[in-house]
Amino acid sequence: MVPLLEAAGQQVFAPSLTGFGDKAHLLGPEVGLDTHVDDVVGLITDENLSDVVLVGHSYAGLVISSAANRIPERIAHLVYLDAMVPEDGESAVDVQPVTRHLIELAEKSESGWRVPPMPEQPAPFGLFGVTDPADVAWLRGMLSDQPVRCLQQPVHLGNPAVDAIPRTHIHNVGAMPEGVTRRAVPSIQPNGTAAQVWELPTGHDCMITMPSELSELLLKLS
Repeated sequence: MVPLLEAAGQQVFAPSLTGFGDKAHLLGPEVGLDTHVDDVVGLITDENLSDVVLVGHSYAGLVISSAANRIPERIAHLVYLDAMVPEDGESAVDVQPVTRHLIELAEKSESGWRVPPMPEQPAPFGLFGVTDPADVAWLRGMLSDQPVRCLQQPVHLGNPAVDAIPRTHIHNVGAMPEGVTRRAVPSIQPNGTAAQVWELPTGHDCMITMPSELSELLLKLS
């Protein structure tokens, strides 16, 4: 995604959240949603960014919501990319009830806090919607356990200024695993304008399966 967007003249930041990617060594039971909000807010403020199109995929819909609540003056647009879309005070369980089962498994596990990645399933579900063998192998090497606090801590949306930020929802409408649900998007956004919902005919990890098509959608917002 980064080279495609940069080739179109955009400045792009794709930070690893604490405990993932090049920060996997920082994984621990103390890491939670608030940690990841700090990661995003810290990047934006340290780089002195403004007019940011902030994209959150999956669980990161919670992250971008709380981050925008902290620094709404720096955010030009929120993009919920097949993401959890919370209300104030909600946690992942409220938005995606199937995560309650993941929390229970983590609490009963030897560690008491690790949520392992979902296993690969037969096509068309694959590994988060990825079915190409080479892409699956690459993705599997990128995955980390998720600290259970990420799913337990609530989102904070008490700043009224966050409601003024335009939103776009991108739904991946390929095969969806059993138990995973998606909230209906209200017809009117919090800022009073009509909802903007786009669809991609692919599985959950569209940045891997349809990067060009996703880039084209994001560039419409720049």
